[in-house]
Amino acid sequence: MTFRPMPMRLLCAALLLAAAGLAGAREAAPAPLPVPEHGLVGVEQRHLAPAYWIELLGAAADTVYLDAGQVAAHNARLVAEDASVRDMAAFAQVLDGRQVRAWIEAVSARPDAERYDAQGRPLGPDFFDALERTLALEAIPARVTPRFGLAVARADLRAFPTAQRIFSSAGDIDIDRLQESALFPGDALAVLHTTADGAWSFVASDRYLAWMESERLATGTREQVAAYRGRTPSLVVTGATARTVFNPERADISELQLDMGVRVPRLDDWPARQPVHGQHPAFGHVVELPARRADGALELVPALLPRSADVADAPLPLTPANIIRQAFKFLGERYGWGHSFNARDCSGFVSEVYRSMGLQMPRNTREQSVSPAFDKTVLQAGDARAARAAAVAELQVGDLVYIPGHVMMMIGRENGLTYVIHDTAGTGYLDADGQYLRMPLHGVAVTALEPMMSGQDTPTIDRITSIVRLRLSPGGTP
Repeated sequence: MTFRPMPMRLLCAALLLAAAGLAGAREAAPAPLPVPEHGLVGVEQRHLAPAYWIELLGAAADTVYLDAGQVAAHNARLVAEDASVRDMAAFAQVLDGRQVRAWIEAVSARPDAERYDAQGRPLGPDFFDALERTLALEAIPARVTPRFGLAVARADLRAFPTAQRIFSSAGDIDIDRLQESALFPGDALAVLHTTADGAWSFVASDRYLAWMESERLATGTREQVAAYRGRTPSLVVTGATARTVFNPERADISELQLDMGVRVPRLDDWPARQPVHGQHPAFGHVVELPARRADGALELVPALLPRSADVADAPLPLTPANIIRQAFKFLGERYGWGHSFNARDCSGFVSEVYRSMGLQMPRNTREQSVSPAFDKTVLQAGDARAARAAAVAELQVGDLVYIPGHVMMMIGRENGLTYVIHDTAGTGYLDADGQYLRMPLHGVAVTALEPMMSGQDTPTIDRITSIVRLRLSPGGTP
């Protein structure tokens, strides 16, 4: 894949539009479209069915954007070229303690702005003084030997070693400012430091550095972790989530949630008549899951996924139809900043859709939108709206559209409008009187891109910073 500014064909299209009187970065906002009762301009019931968009594509719906080898090449390039992504199999066996301390201080930085608790009470300096004491920075040795392990359950990644939620304003409890991301069962990690009581661990994972509850990880050798991660055959979760069956013998792996794209080894050699924790295996998939012993050590145990689980033997082919199907499996899910609310946010949403097809992405919108491993069109703040409209006109299914702090996925085009699916707190439109109307969404939604407004005089299109295309570049390489 190649980094490129706006392609010449888009510049030419922009010049043609400019000649028609549409050029200029500060043009008047487009004329408002009718606002339906639900408030989402351009959205009708048919737009909420994945089959509708797939049918519009015709034979092109099954075009393979990248085959398995090309996906693997993309993932290798991502690790090699993107500093926000690391190969845990190659993670250092010894670290300078000063580096670990610097990482913790960067993640666990005291906020400059006022913060509030869930009851709307301001949090004073004493609150953060206490949090900083839990970091136990003085206990970091000069040389740190990481302990390698696996996540054994979905786990929040936190800026400080606490589960307490804090917020930017009183009464607004949607965005917890200590929530960073999440890890999933089987994710590889390295424990770099722990709190004095051992309840929290500061970990490095493939895409993040943060604190997690120690009870949600288990440690073993680097070789054990690498062997588990590479074991075949395997199953890939292709539903929004899958859950192991209820297990009366092992509460830790009973109804365990596995999110889209999570991969687990499959035990094909399990004896056909041997029960799995008391249940006959014929009506499920026998898989192997990481678990935590009482001393925190890693063990691998059999578990059952029901036959009804939405899983596959391998990542799905990377096609427009699969991108649409996978994205719509999250439609209506609650928005969860940093994977809070047992859900996901905008960048987590798109990365998990693509992960179900084997393709890896950086965690946050900031890194996704500028990754050197991605083929992208970059738009500058001063670009004319005509140039932006030309870029939008070039969008194809699966393309990712970035504005500051947010990403949307293109799913199709109808009646001159471009439609996207995204996990969002909300958007805005102009009403029939031309006044800005804010529309809270707080979930995965389908919207038409062109009518969206980011303020009274700012069409959302004017805020696009980049467009990422996860497929073959014009040069023929991923």
